[in-house]
Amino acid sequence: MRIAMFTEVFLPKIDGVVTRVVRTLEQLGEMGHEVLLFAPGDPPAEYAGHQVVRVRSFSLRYLYPELKVGVPTPAIARAMESFHPHVVHTVNPIWLSAYGVLSAGRRDLPQLASFHTDVPQYTESLRVGWARHPIEAWIEFLHNKAEVNLCTSGPMVERARQVGIERVDLWPKAVDTVGYHPTNASAEMRATLTDGHPEAPLVVYVGRMSREKDLDRLVGVMRRLRERMPGARLAMVGSGPYLDELRKRFDPAYTVFTGYLSGPGLAAAYASADAFAFPSTTETLGLVALESMASGVPVVGARAGGIPFVIDDGGTGFLVDPDDVGGWVDRLALLLTETGRRAEMGAAARAEAERHSWRAATEALVGFYKRAVEAHWSSGHRDLNGPFLDRFARPMPRATD
Repeated sequence: MRIAMFTEVFLPKIDGVVTRVVRTLEQLGEMGHEVLLFAPGDPPAEYAGHQVVRVRSFSLRYLYPELKVGVPTPAIARAMESFHPHVVHTVNPIWLSAYGVLSAGRRDLPQLASFHTDVPQYTESLRVGWARHPIEAWIEFLHNKAEVNLCTSGPMVERARQVGIERVDLWPKAVDTVGYHPTNASAEMRATLTDGHPEAPLVVYVGRMSREKDLDRLVGVMRRLRERMPGARLAMVGSGPYLDELRKRFDPAYTVFTGYLSGPGLAAAYASADAFAFPSTTETLGLVALESMASGVPVVGARAGGIPFVIDDGGTGFLVDPDDVGGWVDRLALLLTETGRRAEMGAAARAEAERHSWRAATEALVGFYKRAVEAHWSSGHRDLNGPFLDRFARPMPRATD
């Protein structure tokens, strides 16, 4: 099968969406499928044997400087026509992927869209709340051009339906259980994360340092936790537009900011912690929580968004109401002090992670691709994006080879 894929984010940027895209590309290649990926920024020319088309882009300098917004050009359409895909997959259609939606519609191609980031909810954190309703309407319009829409967690399936998205299904969660493993724990990394105090209780957060991740919540949580457990430390692993502000807010005597880590260093950071704190309320899944679980480290996460889809409360970690500072402190303190309970929950977390492979998730995705193709060509209805764009339609025949 040939898949044309449009994404709003890709390498060298790293986040949950990029991780899912690259792991999916790897699995699709191993399964014999071919992908033509359109990505903004400065991506590699190929990944896992698939061609990557670099799309000119610009930075949202004042709102979200690390995000590159792709600029649609006629060359994109020519490349897609030459590739003649069986299906077009648009990842989080907002801007570049939105062009993928409209371009696929103009060419009468089957479409699948995936909903990874609740952008309307992010508008509040980014202080552009006035944009929420227009963005919701735009997302609804784009997704409803697709024969199949996928979300990465059960709660986000319901959220997508709330904003009017139709034909929604679940793209199964997955995690790399080979790269992330309890045996990656390292005395050297533990010393780094604790600023030379490896004997101290250690809480870690891994992810983007941005306002919408609600990391400010951990300031009061860690202060209260140290009242109960003097010396308890927090390691913040990652980078992002809110990093400098967070450095000012956390006590530097008990907080380490490592900056961006990847590969073996990131795997060691997960596995060397006692507990993982995940206060974000805007996650559609929370891949970092799964990576922590694969590393044998239980997660204390917010009871919000897609996180409850990942954590079995009291089994593989704990769920806490986002604003319940006392609840956060109690659960973290339990994991930091009761080593037996921590080990038991860490083992359960690892066992749960092992149930969710990237191959199984990608096989499910291919099934959804086939569903989109059959639904499109059997419907007898060709929506070429409305009466105005119909004038510019360039329908392509069904790809059969």
